[in-house]
Amino acid sequence: MCPVIVKIGPIAIYGYGLMLAIGFLIGSYFVLQEFKRRGIPVDHANTITLIAIVAGIAGSKLLFLIENWSDFTADPFGMAFSASGLTYYGGFFLATLFIYLYIKKKGLHFFTIADAMAPALMLAYGVARIGCHLAGDGDYGFPTSLPWGTDYSKGTYPPSYAFRDFPEITSQYPHGIVPDTTPCHPTPIYEFLICSVMFLYLWNIRKSTTPPGKLFMIYLILAGAERFTIEFIRINPRILLGLTEAQIISIFLILAGAFGIRIINERKEINTSNNDNRRA
Repeated sequence: MCPVIVKIGPIAIYGYGLMLAIGFLIGSYFVLQEFKRRGIPVDHANTITLIAIVAGIAGSKLLFLIENWSDFTADPFGMAFSASGLTYYGGFFLATLFIYLYIKKKGLHFFTIADAMAPALMLAYGVARIGCHLAGDGDYGFPTSLPWGTDYSKGTYPPSYAFRDFPEITSQYPHGIVPDTTPCHPTPIYEFLICSVMFLYLWNIRKSTTPPGKLFMIYLILAGAERFTIEFIRINPRILLGLTEAQIISIFLILAGAFGIRIINERKEINTSNNDNRRA
């Protein structure tokens, strides 16, 4: 674990913040390449990236505060301005909303832009997860005996605290306390590897996947499936039918993507049929 990469006097570079920034930079690079290939003015890529950064962080923080409302009301200033405490889906939805509004204002096609961003979104998310691993902020998984089980004792959210609401885990340890040195699943690394593979897949099919919107729908399905699966071994509270909040949101993303692909394919068939009738 390396919550702080380097500290020079009062200035500290945190592992999470560094990887989050690197994720945005890498994502911005691939978005820029796609904008150039698709003939979209690159100025829009820079603006959209800025919107994604600001709205993404704000949305992530907002959802985190809502999820931890009692802690927020007890210490609103400390919680609101803490460097930690971000929930991804909050940032995803708020950034998508603001990007949509910007695209509409500029008269661009939303799904064309969304397709151009889809591979980069997958990779940027995976890279940012490395930051969670370095911070040891509670995004890791359950205890494991696998050889790559990771010691998160030096993280910002050690196992003795992270597992306090999981009696099925604490009951296995003396006095109901999970030792901080307990090896756990490095789920952020799992996510980075999975997202890297999914990025390569999306990047390879981006030129052949039509019409506009279909690539983004595939991204929604893949992103939802990845998060839904990894949540089974992550230390997030189960809130409904044994599922976590992230899993419930993931189900909606998967359904939205599947429904979107169906609508897009049906429209494509109708357009193809109409064109054939005109030629006849």
